[in-house]
Amino acid sequence: MEDFILTLQEPWVQRAFLASSMVGIMCGLLGCFIVLRNMSMIGDALAHAILPGVVVAFMIAGHNTFGFFVGAVAAGLLTAVGITWIQQQVKTKNDAAIGIVFTAMFSIGVIGISSISRRPGVHLDLKDFLFGSVLGVSNEDLYLSFAVMIFVILSVLLFYRYLFASTFQAVVAQTMGISVQLVHYFLMLLLAFAVVASLRSVGMILVVAMLITPASTALLLTKRLQWALVISALIGLVAAILGLTLAIILDTTPGPAMALTATAIYLFAVVFAPERGLLFRFLRKRQLRRRIHWEDITKQAYKLEKDGQLSLAMLSERLNDSEGNTERYIQILRTKGFFEKDGLRLTEKARDAASRLIRTHRLWETYLVQELGLSADQIHEDAEKYEHLLSDELVDEMDKKLGYPTTDPHGSPIPSKHKLSLTLHELGLTQRAKIARQQINEHIESQLWELGLLPNSAIAIAEKATQFVEVQQNGKSIRIPIQLARSISVEKE
Repeated sequence: MEDFILTLQEPWVQRAFLASSMVGIMCGLLGCFIVLRNMSMIGDALAHAILPGVVVAFMIAGHNTFGFFVGAVAAGLLTAVGITWIQQQVKTKNDAAIGIVFTAMFSIGVIGISSISRRPGVHLDLKDFLFGSVLGVSNEDLYLSFAVMIFVILSVLLFYRYLFASTFQAVVAQTMGISVQLVHYFLMLLLAFAVVASLRSVGMILVVAMLITPASTALLLTKRLQWALVISALIGLVAAILGLTLAIILDTTPGPAMALTATAIYLFAVVFAPERGLLFRFLRKRQLRRRIHWEDITKQAYKLEKDGQLSLAMLSERLNDSEGNTERYIQILRTKGFFEKDGLRLTEKARDAASRLIRTHRLWETYLVQELGLSADQIHEDAEKYEHLLSDELVDEMDKKLGYPTTDPHGSPIPSKHKLSLTLHELGLTQRAKIARQQINEHIESQLWELGLLPNSAIAIAEKATQFVEVQQNGKSIRIPIQLARSISVEKE
């Protein structure tokens, strides 16, 4: 540890940390737009394709940091233009166009460096460009990295609206007067700047990891682009600092250490990220399976209770489970208020939940038959699945679209959304009542209006048949279809 602290006091180590930190921040910022635009391969292509620019700059200006920067940026922009031209004019597939251009440019660069390196007194090592040499960062490299970082940050802040619109809605951006192609080339310019500034830190091969991995990690952690940009920059910063620290401690290559550190952070996020992480997805799926099983127990218990057959043995048989497991789940449901504390009796809360589940099941079956044309024997398994997944709002919309049906394709009654204290069908002969002011839906109220049965109208049951119920109102007989009678809410006088 003492040796490490002494090493940190060396100027070349401090320059290395500063350069790596700036690379992590700028690559993290740009990486979000690169990943969201599906341009990861273009970032890789630019990282390789700048090599000819470095060679030409060396031939003209020698070993000059600013010369390398200008030559590399020119080569990067030429690559971006070449890829776009091939994609649009030659109609070559995107990945093929990228592969054609960057391999050609990279090959030219390798041949150039190999040729120059044979000259006496010339030291231009290909490995330094491929894998970086962060421990040899000069003050000029620091100034260049700082200028590029500030330029990237200011560009993202000033042109955020244009970058956002062209990234997510290119067509909308064009209608707003934004030149999508110009934004694309500007992003390529920023990317070329970042790649060149990263050469000394991680090299042209591993710069792709610093562009893609922190951004991918941030997009796992948040859905908001503003936060993704901040988190990605922070992850890039942390990966650069930790990676360089590990490289010094383990005496290994800094560039690969930074890339592997960024990958380790990504894998941690893959497992533990809220909402999208593997652990949370596993827990959600397990919770969903439990909820579905609890709902199935409640629904089957409700059906058996209505038939007067509710017992542990019958419920276990319906669920195709052992009595021991069924009893264990019932104890859990007791704590949730679905079963009475003593005996095997459902609470009102459980009956309401089971009724909603049955309503969803039978409405979905009706929808599959009426709207999709399926037969009645094809729909049960699908309804068994979706009764647990459909929201109340979607079920209400489906009920309205179907015209508020009262029975499903099998002839079973569909429970109403609103619990009725008493229905017209449940009245006995000669029993008097009045039409309730609140009905289960507008469709029922409309049919009552057409029949002349207004809210608070006094009625008496005159006859009950299999197909209709006949009521008397002010000496007038009105026949009501049996399906409608089961859904009309009444109040006893």
